[in-house]
Amino acid sequence: MSRKFFAALALTLTCAIAHAATDPALDKVLRQLDTASANFKSAEADLKWDFYERVVRDTSSQSGSIYFIRSGGGTEMGAVITSPGKKFIHFDKGLGTLYDPSTKQTTKFGTSNDRVRSESFLTLGFGGSGKDLERVWEIKLLGTETLSDGGASVLTDKLDLVAKDPGVRNMFTHVTIWIDPARGISLKQESTTPEGDKRTATDSHIRYNTKVDTKKYASK
Repeated sequence: MSRKFFAALALTLTCAIAHAATDPALDKVLRQLDTASANFKSAEADLKWDFYERVVRDTSSQSGSIYFIRSGGGTEMGAVITSPGKKFIHFDKGLGTLYDPSTKQTTKFGTSNDRVRSESFLTLGFGGSGKDLERVWEIKLLGTETLSDGGASVLTDKLDLVAKDPGVRNMFTHVTIWIDPARGISLKQESTTPEGDKRTATDSHIRYNTKVDTKKYASK
């Protein structure tokens, strides 16, 4: 599997935010996320992953759809990449699988022994609370920005995150998310690697707290 694909997957699975907020405006956003997390049941969206490689100054993209379902105190995630090529991703209870129909190959990732940490990565921008975020990241509020969600304008808070975990910092020097604090959903996530590469995930046509048909995400 390509490094680009797993970098995007790591970005999607990367969660939560840092130490106690001293900025009153930031604290307000995090407390909004606490409330949103308590109300979060599910989300489904169209996705687009863009990969910019600094060395070759080239950008490539993948697109498809993704869902998150909160159930029994945990979060389940599924995604299907439809272009270019097709791939199926499923993550639940700290374990994930990636299936590539073109090669009929299944790749496993994650660890059930570290379920709490795995799920904290999973819920970045999709149902994670402000308290969850504070445990893992150093956070700065960069202001607000209006983004489009399928034609609808959404005012988002722009947060810059630096991981407390050195292992995560070795992958991404920082992650920036554009989050709708009322729903606890991010519309955009951008990560920067130590080499200067950028991975951007954009979610649109977000369906919030509606029934998800998981059959279309199941590999045949």
